[in-house]
Amino acid sequence: MIDAFSTCHPFLNFFYFAVVLLFTMFNQHPVFICISYAGALSYSIFLLGGKRTLRQSFLFTLPSLLIVALLNPLFNHYGVTMLYYVESSGNWITLEALVYGVVLGAVMFVVIQWFSCYNKVMTSDKFIYLFGRLIPALSLILSMALRFVPRFTGQLKVIRNGQKSMGRDVSEGSLFNRIRAGFNMLSILVTWALENAIETSDSMRSRGYGLKGRTAFSIYKFTKKDKSLLAVMAALFLVFATGCMNGASYASYDPRILLAGFTIQGHQAPVSVPVVEAMLTYICFACFCFLPVILDVTETIRFARSRKHCETDLDMTYKKIYETLEQEG
Repeated sequence: MIDAFSTCHPFLNFFYFAVVLLFTMFNQHPVFICISYAGALSYSIFLLGGKRTLRQSFLFTLPSLLIVALLNPLFNHYGVTMLYYVESSGNWITLEALVYGVVLGAVMFVVIQWFSCYNKVMTSDKFIYLFGRLIPALSLILSMALRFVPRFTGQLKVIRNGQKSMGRDVSEGSLFNRIRAGFNMLSILVTWALENAIETSDSMRSRGYGLKGRTAFSIYKFTKKDKSLLAVMAALFLVFATGCMNGASYASYDPRILLAGFTIQGHQAPVSVPVVEAMLTYICFACFCFLPVILDVTETIRFARSRKHCETDLDMTYKKIYETLEQEG
């Protein structure tokens, strides 16, 4: 299945991920976090598949969320709602610290989910296309760093298969032999990484990367579709950014839990936001987060209709041919 958003101009891809990541990392309102997570999860399922996304979320990321949520109230004791008294330390576990730990863990959880989508959409050639002329050296380093984990993971599998065929796998033999095999594979991997870095550097230097007046081939063009999509993204961004500046995203957890638009334990946030403005802010942010999924669903429906139309035209053409042959025969 082709991702329609990935085929858009790299500037639109980068602008989209920059906005959702910034608003997710620096926004602690539960409504925004839930909307961002729903958008990241749906887009990740479309890009990576349901099984891989759920495995990555619940086996690797969710335990980290629980660790952060539990550690925060153990080391931070602000808040006025006492839940449990720890006799060994003489401190109280408070509801505010516990909730804030859950929020911090959720933010980390959602950001990791978005970065999984970012690594799939923003390839190294797109990043170099955007920043190759502005910051040539830094853009090359960043593009290499972003693809560091998947490339090294793949190379490690190749090395392990080779070592396993010679009976030197980390799962065989005594403990000493396993440690020795592990260090041997690590040494091979590091050597490969250094050689690969030198080859990349020599290759880029021989092509004149970073020199003044150097031209570069590009397959990306800013089409009318990209302009229309940029206008929609900019309009949605202005609406929910304005709502956030007016207080729709206000959230405080010390000493009480105060959230814009909610009354918690009889207390309201010091910022008053009209209900219509708050709802408009949430809706526009949700539309922005789900924009790639909306594009993909629209393109899928359009492709299905076009295919059905072509099949109908083809059937009509064959039918006319058969009728003509029958009349002539």
